[in-house]
Amino acid sequence: MGGLLGDYKYALAMFGLQFASAGLTLLSRAAFVRGTSPRVFIVYRQAIATLFVAPIAYFTRRKSSGSSIGLRSFALIFLLSLIGVTINQNIFFEGLFLSSSSMASAMTNLVPAITFVMASIAGLEKVNIRSSRSIAKIVGTVICVGGAVSMAMLKGPKLLNSELPQANSAFGSGGKNWLLGCLCLFGSTCCWSLWLILQVPLSISYPDPVSLSAWMCFLATIQSAVLPFFLEKNADAWILHSKLELISVFFAGVLGSGLSFFVQAWVVSQKGPLFSAMFNPLSTVIVTILATAFLHEEIYTGSLIGALGVVIGLYVVLWGKAKEHVKIEEDADPNLPTVNILTDES
Repeated sequence: MGGLLGDYKYALAMFGLQFASAGLTLLSRAAFVRGTSPRVFIVYRQAIATLFVAPIAYFTRRKSSGSSIGLRSFALIFLLSLIGVTINQNIFFEGLFLSSSSMASAMTNLVPAITFVMASIAGLEKVNIRSSRSIAKIVGTVICVGGAVSMAMLKGPKLLNSELPQANSAFGSGGKNWLLGCLCLFGSTCCWSLWLILQVPLSISYPDPVSLSAWMCFLATIQSAVLPFFLEKNADAWILHSKLELISVFFAGVLGSGLSFFVQAWVVSQKGPLFSAMFNPLSTVIVTILATAFLHEEIYTGSLIGALGVVIGLYVVLWGKAKEHVKIEEDADPNLPTVNILTDES
């Protein structure tokens, strides 16, 4: 029985993480529609995450001989906090409020494709048009981007909740603000991809992921607090008026920015990044179903087709990356048996 659990514990952990991500998306949008300021929400979220992660980082660092943080490492951490947390979350939650929960969740599936483009420009990814692996990554990226454009531009007729008038739906899609919300979500995806790219030099200069997470949450709290200080004229924006808002903030801080980091890092360290990335579309499915049932969000034909394209493109990119990893392992150890279905090149 223990062996069976050992085989499935990583998948169960990722399933749980995707459900938590879906819950965070739905709770956040519900809180925003109720009147919570997205900018204030982010400050509270990062502050709670800091209080959650910092003690763990402190005690784990005491038991290990971790390297001290230098000026270069601190500058990189500050930059990553600014791009990957402060800017990323502010435009993400703005896009979430202006569009819909399902759109926000689907857009996150663009991260592998956009990261591949950025990594290719930076020279971290090799592109060979004669290789089936590179062709798969290029085609998958095009399909992902095409699907995202379809979601934003081609809404089409309603499939579900078509009987609900727009005025009667408190969680409606925002009409003319839909495109602006999609652009914000796309910008957030680009920030997250850039954050992943910048992790490469940072992991070399400061190889302590737990302490790094604590520093990023702390710096992001300070950075995020600057925006509402200038943009929120009403002091009441800092007050959480309902249990829903309080639950959303704690859920986002503890699970969204705290516990999820440890689960993600554990799974990636044991099974690799591809295994983790393959579960991303599950959150989109969960959010779409729950948002339709509980938040009365409309589902459109164009959005559904576009989301399907994003998911298909994602798996095409991941397929190309999987073949690439197998090829690298075989080149490193020529005694490994060849698996033709994975190493075939055209």
